[in-house]
Formats: sequence, structure tokens, C-alpha cells
Amino acid sequence: MATGKVRYWAAAKEAAGVAEESFEAVTLGELMTKITQNRAELARVVSRSSFLVDGSPVGRRPHDEVILGDGATVEVLPPFAGG
Repeated sequence: MATGKVRYWAAAKEAAGVAEESFEAVTLGELMTKITQNRAELARVVSRSSFLVDGSPVGRRPHDEVILGDGATVEVLPPFAGG
């Protein structure tokens, strides 16, 4: 099981109530399940968000196939307005 930190940006930060928190998870899918448990608003935002793992975009890869390494940083990027 990897440990690391998840960083929330914009609406995700507001929904989570924190800018950053530590995690224990093997895959991005497992992490998303853990962080959204009992957090309906965060679950709503996460469902529309993009993710970076150690600075690399996850893209359309299935979250259960994205393996998290020990010390990983996962960033939750909700859709941004403007340009």
C-alpha cells in the first residue's frame, strides 16, 4: 500500500475543506473511493475532475489501473473557467 498526499485545487479544495491530505492507497481508483466516502460534494467535484500523479496527467486511463507509488502526489483538478 502506497502512502502519499493528495492536493485539491479550486472547487475540489472547497469541497474537501482542506488543500491537502495524506493517503494510503494502491491505485487512483482506491484513493478516489476513500477520499469521497461520506463527502458527497467532493464526490460530485471529483467525478468531473482531471488528475495528475507526480505531475503526469492521468488522462482517460481507468483509475483502477493507475498504480500509485510510495510518496506519490495526486492533484485533483476540477474544470476551470476562463482562459
